[in-house]
Formats: sequence, structure tokens, C-alpha cells
Amino acid sequence: MKIIEGGITAANGFYAAGLFAGIRKKRKDMALIYSKVPCKAAGTFTTNLIKAAPVKWDMEIVKLSPYAQAIVVNSGVANACTGRTGIEYCKEMAEAVSLNLNIPQESVLVASTGLIGKQLPMDKILSGIENLVPILGNSLNDGTMAAEAILTTDTRKKELALELELGGKKVVIGGMSKGSGMIHPNMCTMLSFIATDISISKELLQEALSTDVKDTYNMISVDGDTSTNDTVLLLANGMAENPEITEKNDDYYKFLDALNYINTYFSKRIAEDGEGATSLLEVNVINANDKEQARKLSKSIITSNLTKIALFGHDLNWGRIICAMGYSGANFNPEIVDLYFESVAGKVKLIENGVEIFYNKELAKDILSAAEVMITVDIQMGNEKATAWGCDLTYDYVKINAAYSS
Repeated sequence: MKIIEGGITAANGFYAAGLFAGIRKKRKDMALIYSKVPCKAAGTFTTNLIKAAPVKWDMEIVKLSPYAQAIVVNSGVANACTGRTGIEYCKEMAEAVSLNLNIPQESVLVASTGLIGKQLPMDKILSGIENLVPILGNSLNDGTMAAEAILTTDTRKKELALELELGGKKVVIGGMSKGSGMIHPNMCTMLSFIATDISISKELLQEALSTDVKDTYNMISVDGDTSTNDTVLLLANGMAENPEITEKNDDYYKFLDALNYINTYFSKRIAEDGEGATSLLEVNVINANDKEQARKLSKSIITSNLTKIALFGHDLNWGRIICAMGYSGANFNPEIVDLYFESVAGKVKLIENGVEIFYNKELAKDILSAAEVMITVDIQMGNEKATAWGCDLTYDYVKINAAYSS
């Protein structure tokens, strides 16, 4: 497996485009992804009881349609809490893509991100679709244009591509993602689209995605809010012509490793691009009794506002970390916990067997001042581990969200 240049258009047979349709002010706001042949499709979606219209639409397509071939995305308006009209607008978007690309309506997936409660400006949406189709391309720049068009409060695009060999054939996985605010474990205001030319059964494609999401997108938090629009879509068009993966053999696990790499990459990029963030926080809980215990503890730490604020202030208040562990719901013995801070500045141990030890406080502050900070918690109960990602909580987060709808 190796990283290659590219994103959503890197895999054979995938095309993309992005443009300004007038939904937002002076920023690209619509994207289209297309495969020249039908794809197996898998998806995972928000756990919020309130689900946006495109989430409901996609859940039906992924479950019931034999294949998918296109994804149309808009930013600026979420199409959430929009009633029957919102679903009708999803249908209109799918119909427009269907007519312009000459593919079945039930093969078109839809995604939206932006302000909740507003109806889509369908005149601009439909015009945008008509203008996207003629400019579809498979170059690196075409993929980048699409990656830029799905952003909201993000400060940078997020795209990646990998190449690996399966069954003697070169296979490529590429993708693009967005997310900056309303980010919380169990998905977030994030969209992630992954395209691969692998040949694999629909059942195993879905299982691979559902399995991997537990340790990637579901392990990030920016602000503790779980969105109405979270969507991860994975398309596989089979054009690599590798022997079709229909069982959990070596090729399946190689694919799973590659999928994990790309999803982990996007998870970290989303966390570090949290609204107003200045630092990426990675929390590793090691030597846990089981996986679920490690997940609960690591997620509790990254979602603690006091921990996030301490990171922003480079404050060595490790008690906030231990406190967050204590209300996580996971059972552990605080009297045998070891805790470490680490970054490019170095590594320091602050707690041993639940008690603070002597450590270099200046070094510890330097560690917390880095752009990426790692907290490792050793609970000394077993052999399992889990990693979660978050960011600091800054003044700018409040400023951005105080003025979001205005």
C-alpha cells in the first residue's frame, strides 16, 4: 500500500466536478461524483434521531438499490428539518442527475451540508447540476474542485488516494471529506466520499465500512454536537478487475487496512480543522481490559470541554483528564493509571499509579504548545487499546458559531 497523488478521481472510472452555483457567497458550493460504470455502494449515517432529507434518501438507495453511479452534493444548506418538501427536493436532484447523465434515478445519491431548517434554492441547485455534468473530469484538479465545493466552515480541503495490489491487480482507493464543526462521536457534520475500483461483494463492502467507522469517524469530536447530516458513502466499480472479494480472505483484510488508513487520515484532518482550533489532540488509551472500555475512556477525554480548554491554554491541569475518565461510564482502577504528554517537543510522564510524579513542567508546556499533541493513558488492565481525536476549544470557536446563520 502506498500513498499516491489524487483524491476522489484517483480510482479508474471515476469523474468529478465542483463549481459555484450561487447557494453560498463567493465560494464553490456544488459537487458531482460519477462512475462510468455502476458501483456497489455502502454507507453509514448519523445516529441523530433527526435525520436530514438526503440522509433518509441515501439510506434507502444504499439498502434497496442494486447499484449506485453518482453522488450530487451541495453546501450552504443542509436540507434538514424541511419536511416532505426536503425529500421531494432530493428526488428532484436525483432526477436532474439521472436525466443529464442518462442513468437510473435510483442510482443517484444525494448529500447536503450547511444551515439547518432552510429549504434548498432549487433553481440554483438544478442549474448547478446542468452545469456540473459537462465539466466532469478525471484529473487531479477535477477531484480537488469537488473537494473544495463541499466545504462549509472548513479552512482546507481534505483528499487522499492510496494504491495497493490485490490478486495481481493494481487497486486504487481515493476520497474526499469535509468537517469542521458539529463534530462528535457517532459521526458528525461531516461528509466523506470514497471511490475505489476494487471488485468486491456489496455485503462485504458494507461490512468493511461499518466495521471501520467504529475506530475512525466515530472516534472524533470537536464540540460535542452530533449532526443531522453525517454521511459516509463508499463506491466500488470493479474496474480494477481483481478477483471479486466474496469472502474474508487476505485480499479483504488488505482492503480493510487501506480503508482504515484513508478513514483515519480524514478523521484526523477533520479534528485538526475544528472550528477555531489551533491544535490536534490525539488520545490513546492502552492496556485496557477490552476494546469498548478503551473507546469509552478515550472518547470521554476528547469530548471534555475543560480538557480542550486546558490544551488551548497550555495548562498542565491533568486532573481534568482523570475526571473525564471517571464519568466515562467505563470501569477502571484510577490508582494504577499512568499518564503521558507527547508531541514533537518531546515526551513526559505526569502520573504514575494514579499520583503525580516529578516532571519537567517547562517541557510539558512546550509539548502542549505543539500543533499536534498526544495524550497516552495506560490503565494497566489488559491488552486492548483505542485512539480518539479532538482539538482545543478556542475563542474563535465561539465567534464562528455565534454568527453562523447571519
